[in-house]
Amino acid sequence: MPTPIRGSVKSGSTASSSTVSYVKFSDKLTASIQDISKIIEQHKEMIDAIQEVAIELTSSIGSLHTLTVKYARTANQILDVLLPILKNVPLIPKNVMQMLVNMESITQKIIDNEASTSKTITDVQSGLKTGDANKLKAHAGQLQAVTRTITAIIPKG
Repeated sequence: MPTPIRGSVKSGSTASSSTVSYVKFSDKLTASIQDISKIIEQHKEMIDAIQEVAIELTSSIGSLHTLTVKYARTANQILDVLLPILKNVPLIPKNVMQMLVNMESITQKIIDNEASTSKTITDVQSGLKTGDANKLKAHAGQLQAVTRTITAIIPKG
């Protein structure tokens, strides 16, 4: 805690010279700012490491997303051709047909969400790289929405 600098102020409007001691706001604020600066400097390596890990995580998520969409498109194209044919084959068990229909639905959901997911990943990574806290705050909700969408697509069981 900073040592208070004391000033003198005359109290009241009488001729008596009663003085009141006080701590200047500017001195308290300066000390607080210096304390904050010390804390940031002490934790600089950790703060920077968290940022670097977050950048790498968004890069990894972006790569996984690209890979997932690529294979979802391939699977979806195959299922689009196979499903109409297999529906007319009486030897295919109903549970297998249902599994294929579900798979087609999942791959389509992945494809349908590609643009918004890619944009969110890119925007979050940009905010991390530029140190733009406002951009990160703005995209936190979008990232949560992406997580909810992906979680909803994951088959139960």
